[in-house]
Amino acid sequence: MKIIVPMAGMGKRMRPHTLTTAKPLIPIAGKPIVQRLVEDIVKVCQDPVDEIAYIIHPSFGKSVEDHLTQVAESLGAKGTIHYQSEALGTAHAIMCAESALKGNVVVAFADTLFRADFKLDNQADGIIWVKQIEDPRQFGVVKVNENGFITDFVEKPEQFVSDLAIIGIYYFKDGENLAAEIKYLLDNNITEKGEFQLTNALENMQKKGLQFKPGTVSDWLDCGNKSITVDTNTRYLDFIQGESLVSKTVNLSNSLIIQPSYVGEGVVLTNSIVGPYVSIGDNTRVENSVISNSIIQKNSVIQNKVIASSLIGNYAKIAGKPTDVSLGDYSEIE
Repeated sequence: MKIIVPMAGMGKRMRPHTLTTAKPLIPIAGKPIVQRLVEDIVKVCQDPVDEIAYIIHPSFGKSVEDHLTQVAESLGAKGTIHYQSEALGTAHAIMCAESALKGNVVVAFADTLFRADFKLDNQADGIIWVKQIEDPRQFGVVKVNENGFITDFVEKPEQFVSDLAIIGIYYFKDGENLAAEIKYLLDNNITEKGEFQLTNALENMQKKGLQFKPGTVSDWLDCGNKSITVDTNTRYLDFIQGESLVSKTVNLSNSLIIQPSYVGEGVVLTNSIVGPYVSIGDNTRVENSVISNSIIQKNSVIQNKVIASSLIGNYAKIAGKPTDVSLGDYSEIE
C-alpha cells in the first residue's frame, strides 16, 4: 500500500502563518496536519503502508522535506519527495508522484482531516470518501445508485445534484490504471476550468467498467483558514482526550491546565490558566495569562494576556502590562 499526499499549495488563506510554514505542517493537537492525516489513514488500511509520497512546492525547503520523511519512517514507511512547481489541478498534482502510482494507492489531499470507524476494503476498484453536508456547492460531489455504487462525479455544482461531498481522500486498487488515465488528460490537454481535474480521470475509469464505492466518514475536519483550523484543533482534542496530552517536562507554577488540552515538551506555565481546547508547542512560555480554544506554536512567549480563538505562530511574543486596579461596585472593564 502507498499513500500519496499532494500538498504543494501555498496556503494563501492561512497567511501570515504560511509565509514561513507550509500549511500542512501547522499543528493540530500537537502534531502537524499532514502527520495526523497519514496516521489516521494508516489506521484504516488493511495492508502495511510501504511508501508515503509527498508532493510539495520546491520552495518548502530541506527542513520540511526532512520532517516529512521522518513522519513516514515513524509509521514504518519510506518517505519520498516529489515537486509540483505550478498549481495545475488535482490530477496534475498526483501525476507528479507517478513513480508511486503502483498497486494499491490512497491519495489524500493534506488540507483535511477525518474520523472514521472502518477498515479499508482493498478489493474494491476504488473508494471515494464522502461526507453528507448541507451546502455542497463549493465541493465536488458524487451521485450514487440503488446498489451503492457511484454513478456521477460533479465538480462544484451550482444546482443541487447530491449532498455527498468528496472530502479529498481516495483509494485505488490499481495505481497504474490511474496513472494512465491522468496521462491521457495531460497528453490531450483535457482541462476543466483551466486545470487538470482528478474527477475527469475518475469518469474515464468508470466508463471503462471500473466501479467506485463511496466511503463515509463520521467527521470531516477542514483546515482551510485560521478560524476553521482552530475549530478543527478543538474537535480533534475532543477525539483524543483519552490520550496523554501533557508532557512530563512541563514546568507548572501556580497554574492550571483544563483538559482537553495539549501541552508540549519544555513548556513553562506561570500564574496561568490554559484550556480547555488549547494546543501549546514545545518550549513556549506562558506567564500571568489565560488561554482558551487556541493554538500556540513552538518557542513563543505569552505574558499578561487573555487569549481565545487564536492561532499564534513559532517564536512569537505577545505581552501586555499588569494592571493595578481599584474597581468599585457595578463597574466593568472590557
